[in-house]
Amino acid sequence: MSVKANLTPIPDRVRIRRALISVSDKEGLEDLAKGLAALGVELVSTGGTRKALEAAGLAVGDVSDLTGFPEIMDGRVKTLHPGVHGGLLGIRADPAHADAMRTHDIAGIDLLVVNLYPFEATLAGGADAATIVENVDIGGPAMIRAGAKNHGYVTVVVDPADYGEVLGALQANEGETDLALRQRLAARAFGRTAAYDAAVSQWFAGEVGDAMPRRASFAGMLAEELRYGENPHQSAGFYKTGETRPGVATARQVQGKALSYNNINDTDAAFELVGEFDPDRTAAVAIIKHANPCGVAEGPDLLAAYRQALACDPVSAFGGVVALNRRVDRAAAEAIVQVFTEVIIAPDADPDAVEIIAAKKNLRLLITGGLPDPRAAGRFVKSVAGGLLVQSRDAGVVDDLDLKVVTKRAPSDAELADLKFAFRVAKHVKSNAIVYARGGATVGIGAGQMSRVDSARIAARKAEDAAKALGLAEPLTRGSAVASDAFFPFADGLLSAVAAGATAVIQPGGSMRDDEVIRAADDNDIAMVLTGMRHFRH
Repeated sequence: MSVKANLTPIPDRVRIRRALISVSDKEGLEDLAKGLAALGVELVSTGGTRKALEAAGLAVGDVSDLTGFPEIMDGRVKTLHPGVHGGLLGIRADPAHADAMRTHDIAGIDLLVVNLYPFEATLAGGADAATIVENVDIGGPAMIRAGAKNHGYVTVVVDPADYGEVLGALQANEGETDLALRQRLAARAFGRTAAYDAAVSQWFAGEVGDAMPRRASFAGMLAEELRYGENPHQSAGFYKTGETRPGVATARQVQGKALSYNNINDTDAAFELVGEFDPDRTAAVAIIKHANPCGVAEGPDLLAAYRQALACDPVSAFGGVVALNRRVDRAAAEAIVQVFTEVIIAPDADPDAVEIIAAKKNLRLLITGGLPDPRAAGRFVKSVAGGLLVQSRDAGVVDDLDLKVVTKRAPSDAELADLKFAFRVAKHVKSNAIVYARGGATVGIGAGQMSRVDSARIAARKAEDAAKALGLAEPLTRGSAVASDAFFPFADGLLSAVAAGATAVIQPGGSMRDDEVIRAADDNDIAMVLTGMRHFRH
C-alpha cells in the first residue's frame, strides 16, 4: 500500500499554544510547566501528572477534555483517541486536515511532553513478569511517534534533559519553536521509542527462551561523545545499554581526564579478566595493553600480585590499564603510580589510596562497587559490514570443567594450580593464545598470532626479555605450566612450549592429531590436561 506524500510547505516557526504533558518521571516538571504557563501556553495532562501540576498551583485541563471520554481500564486507555492523535497528526496548513479538525472539534496539540512508563527500571529492579508487562507503555510511544512524524507543526520532548533547551528557545522566540529544533527533538523521540521497543523485545525473547529471535534490536543511551575513536580521524561515542554488570559502563570515575575509546575498550577487557578471580580466595591484578593482558597474577595481597603481574612484561605495562579484584589499598596504589598508567579500575579504594592516585592528575581511577560474574549469561555483539554478529558471553570457567589427564604423567598439585590459572587468563587473550604461568602469575603471553607456534615463541621471547630486565639467570618459563586457548593442530606448538621450559600443558583437545600431540608430551615427560572447552577470542 502506497501513502500519498503531503506536499504542504512546512513552516519554520510554530507558536506553542497548547501542550499535552504526560510523564512518569517528574524531574523538572514543575519548572517546565510554570515556564510554559508564563508564556500563555494552555496545559493539558493525564492522571498523576495532572495532579502534580495542580499541586504546584497550575491551571491544567484533563485529557478527557480533548477526547470527551474518561480514562478506563486502570489508565490503559486514555490517550488512544482521535481527539489526541488528530491534534498531534493534523497538518495545520492542509485544508482537508484543517477542515477535519474543525468538523470533529479536534484541538491542535503544539507541544507534547511525554516520557514513558519505566520499563527498563522495572526490569532492572527484578520485578515479576506481570509487573514488567504492566510497565509496557502503549499510549506514550503512539503519541511520541505521531508528534514526531508531524514535527513540521509539533514539538516533541521525551527527556527531562531537553526541558531547558525547549523552554529557553520559547522564551527567546516569543513562544515559538523553529524547524531545526523540532527536527532535532523528533530524531531524539524516534530514538527513544526505538530503544524502548528494543528493551521490551529483548526481555520478551528471553522470557520465551528465544536466544536468537528472528528480528533483534539493540539500543543504548549516549553517555559521552568521545574525542575520537581508535584513531584521531574516526568519530566515536560511548553508549550505555543499561546492563548492570559491574564494569567500565557502570563505574564511578573518581578522578582523571576523560576516558578515550581505547581506554574504555582496554578497561573493559582488564576488569572482565580480573573478575575471573574470587577476591575471597586471592588478591589478583591484571595489566592490559591494547585489550590483551601483558601481566596477570594472584597473591596474598594486591601489592604482591601487582609486582608479579608487572614482572611478566614491564615494558608493555607502560601506559596500560590496571585492574584489581579487591579494594585498592595504600601499598598497591604507591606501587602502581610508579609506572605510567592510563586507568586503574577496582571495586573500591581506600581514602589514602585515592589521595596517592590523585597526585597523578591525568590517571583515571574507576570504582565499580563489585566484580563481574564470569558465569553470568549475557550477549556479545560485534558489527560487520551489513550486519551484526551476536553470541552469548563466554561464561565458561575452568573450575567448572571436567579436566581429563591424557598423558602418562599427571600434573602435580602445583602444576595443576598453574594450569588452571593459565587457562583462566588464556580465555581473555586474543587468539591464537598461549599463556605460560608459574606460581600464580603469568610469565609469558603470546597473543593474536596467525600461528599457535608463533604465539608460543613470542611468549617465550617475552619471558626471556623479562628475565634480563629482572636480572634472572633464566626465564621463568622454566618449570612453568602453559595454556592454549584452542587445540594444538600439530605437535610443533607443544614442542615450542617444551623448548621454553614448560612442564605441563592445558588445552581443549579435539584435534584430529590429538594422539600425535599426546605422544609428543609423553616423549618429553610433559603432563597434559584436556578441558573440552575452547576459548577463542578474536
